Amino acid sequence: MAVGSAHEKAGRLEVRPEEHAALVDGRPLSLTVRELQLLVTLWSNPQRILTREELHTSVWGTPPRRDDRSVDVYVSRLRAKLGAALPGQKLIYTHNGIGYRFSPDG
Repeated sequence: MAVGSAHEKAGRLEVRPEEHAALVDGRPLSLTVRELQLLVTLWSNPQRILTREELHTSVWGTPPRRDDRSVDVYVSRLRAKLGAALPGQKLIYTHNGIGYRFSPDG
């Protein structure tokens, strides 16, 4: 099973989209609905750079307004929570001017 699939792990992180859950070392990670939706979207597309527009449409269900920074705010919050639960492990990478990429391997 590849990363991005149901019940697969990226190191100590496990994402279970069908259960609406993310776990670290088997313990639930406290994420808001939007943070989890964002993680699932990134997780489901490992190594692929997703544009802010793609992420916004996937998570919020509509294209973003021109000045909307919701994706950036939620990526920041998600990174903070992942960083607290998984110190020293970087999973979400920024591609300036494009979007974000989930990479369990760097």
